[in-house]
Amino acid sequence: MKWNTHTKISVVLAAALAAAPGLHAAEKPEKQAPPAPGTPKGFSLPKPATFTLENGLGVTLVQYGTVPKATVNLGVRTGNVDEKANEIWLADLTGEMLSEGTTTRPASKIAEDAARMGGSLDIAVGENRIDIGGDVLGEFAPEMVALVADVAQNPKFPEAELARLKADKARELSIARTQPQPLAQEKFRAVLYGDHPYGRLFPTDAMLSSYTIAQVKGFYDRNFGAARSHVYVVGRFDAAAVEAAIRKAFAGWKKGAAPNTTKPSPKSERAVYLIDRPGAPQSTINIGMPVIDPSNPDWDRLYLMNVLLGGSFASRITSNIREQKGYTYAPQGQLSSRYRDAYWIEIADVTTTATGPALKEIIGEVDRLQAEAPSEKELKDFQNYRAGVFVLQNSSRPGIIGQLEFVDLHGLPADYLNGYVGRIYAVTPAQVQEMAKKYLADDKATIVIVGDRKVIDAQVKEFGPIK
Repeated sequence: MKWNTHTKISVVLAAALAAAPGLHAAEKPEKQAPPAPGTPKGFSLPKPATFTLENGLGVTLVQYGTVPKATVNLGVRTGNVDEKANEIWLADLTGEMLSEGTTTRPASKIAEDAARMGGSLDIAVGENRIDIGGDVLGEFAPEMVALVADVAQNPKFPEAELARLKADKARELSIARTQPQPLAQEKFRAVLYGDHPYGRLFPTDAMLSSYTIAQVKGFYDRNFGAARSHVYVVGRFDAAAVEAAIRKAFAGWKKGAAPNTTKPSPKSERAVYLIDRPGAPQSTINIGMPVIDPSNPDWDRLYLMNVLLGGSFASRITSNIREQKGYTYAPQGQLSSRYRDAYWIEIADVTTTATGPALKEIIGEVDRLQAEAPSEKELKDFQNYRAGVFVLQNSSRPGIIGQLEFVDLHGLPADYLNGYVGRIYAVTPAQVQEMAKKYLADDKATIVIVGDRKVIDAQVKEFGPIK
């Protein structure tokens, strides 16, 4: 044994404690319970100022917080949902190209202008929305509005940058193809959605390398316009100056087409889809099925049910297969939503030899919740957790914009955010059980497993036909 100063001190201290009068091994100090957590406070969003330009552009302004900063964000209702079957990731490439300069300023000037305002300009591409914006000092909010408008309305799409950006996306694709979770998600989505854009996650190498500037411009021309866009400004700013800047910068933008409102028709039946990774020490499990979308009145209750079942670190599934069984480290239950669509899914990376047992426990926890409502005490803990997380999500300017975009995308009532905490605490144990019985049809669950087939094949036969 290698001795050091810390070791010597520890041994001396242990000896002293052992020799202390009246203190014996059987008389260990009682473990004190931590204080009970307080009830999270409710959330109250200051009343937004809203208006719509003649070309259809929506605007929401919210005075929030005390820090003299503002977040300006333009949300455009387009994204991967508007890609054709031979255009997977074309929306992502278009988003990358938007930051490469406008007809009035190069990419370097965009970065310099945003930095001078105390921030940066960021572009994010999702399935239903492309966001353009940034967080700046409040006094520069009108200038940030003008910068965002320039990027959105006057992209240059320099062809010289296309090869570099496609190479970047090719590296992303190559990495994704080596990871079990993206592979599992790709198969899961393909089974649920078929040839709908929601079911197409990754392009082929040939598809990605074939994209041209003409295709990028075509995607932009078809899907960008005022009628499917909304400007959000949240923080401390001069409201009159920001409104004037928005009216000036966006009034001349083309109206464009209305948003794509086509609804998918997901399908799911009980089956096991295996993706072989010979020698893999772990199996990646995805098990789930389509459920209601956030526009349904049951959504908040279903969300709380997921938090209790698998959607938090203290959830039942996590406690079972992580704490009690040791099959996995960080399983996670999710309600994944898009416009007029959602599915429930449990994701877990488990030890290969525990693939079948882990699946049995996950399905067993669903069955247990369907058979018996949780206690009021158990539910209260998860209500406190969910309410607290919700308030934290709304503690930043970008967080509030994210919530406002969620409300607008799903057509939720104006008081949705302010009433959320109250609705969560109004959910009863019987309603949580009802959500599990009503929506988690585990006899129709799609099961995708990425792992060593020769080890897991026999373990999962009982869970459905193997495909």
